[in-house]
Amino acid sequence: MGDEIKGKLRWTEGTQFIGRIEGESCAVVLGEGGISPMKLLLLSVAGCTAYDVVMILQKMREPIRGLEVEIIGERREEHPRIYRKVHIHYRIYGDVSKEKAKRAIELSQDKYCSASAHIKLSGAEVTYSFEIIPGKA
Repeated sequence: MGDEIKGKLRWTEGTQFIGRIEGESCAVVLGEGGISPMKLLLLSVAGCTAYDVVMILQKMREPIRGLEVEIIGERREEHPRIYRKVHIHYRIYGDVSKEKAKRAIELSQDKYCSASAHIKLSGAEVTYSFEIIPGKA
């Protein structure tokens, strides 16, 4: 059996909710005055793959100095309005090998990133591109 994660979401007023995962010190504001659940899902994909890429490049002993991930999602018109296309662009800072950067991204997308896997399972087409910016971030 896998890890069990517990969370709680509380309605505050209007269309605003505050969510918290048990054992975490931070909370997330959803809806009015916060972020929509579908936008949060998109950021979750970006965060998941960014974490993977940094960890993999560090294990490869690549001199990564920074990382930015831009993500664009396109949703269906009909309900449920799930993502049908997602494009992820990685901006990698440092004198990182192009081949190793590509391999780190492939490992994240094909093996490690659970959030990407979830949206792929819903039928979304996930594509990516990357650039390497030598030197410091």
